[in-house]
Amino acid sequence: MVGREAGMAPEPATTTEDPAGATPEAQAIEALVRAGRPRDAIAACAAAYAAPIGRLCMAFTGSQAESEELVQETLIAALCAIGEYRGEGSLKAWLFGIARRLAGRHVELRARRDARLRLAPDPARGPDAGELALAREEAERARAALAKLKPSEREAMVLRYDAGLAFRDVAAACGVDEATARKRVSRALARLRADLGEE
Repeated sequence: MVGREAGMAPEPATTTEDPAGATPEAQAIEALVRAGRPRDAIAACAAAYAAPIGRLCMAFTGSQAESEELVQETLIAALCAIGEYRGEGSLKAWLFGIARRLAGRHVELRARRDARLRLAPDPARGPDAGELALAREEAERARAALAKLKPSEREAMVLRYDAGLAFRDVAAACGVDEATARKRVSRALARLRADLGEE
């Protein structure tokens, strides 16, 4: 369900938007919410946004399996809470806000759990083939660079470039104003370029 393991798209996905900024896809989902069809609305959200939500969760967790679970948890939580959606900001931003909170909580709980565990290395695991090893090394470098960002900058960066949210929606998902969202993304880009160069 989730796409790349490694990194982020260099530019946000382009979609055809109306002057108000909502894609036809988003307008259709909003119409389902207004029509009192929450299950259909969340099913449409799953089809439209599962992959970018998964990439957001991947940026938090570094694990495809965990990110896929978090996508499911996000959609379930959205279904349970859709009655609270008031149309302030886009439904997409609201959905990503839920994913962000769940992923942050998951990482915090995992860190507490891991602090209590001591994992031994697996001696049965052999070396990887050359190309696979190189791909994993690049993915690890990208993850390490992301991990060095402040959490607020990392999530703003992923929401903007991986999820393709407009800055106003990044701001809504993160609970800040648009100027702050722009500053977070700008700082994150500068830090990543310093760590990764032109990669």
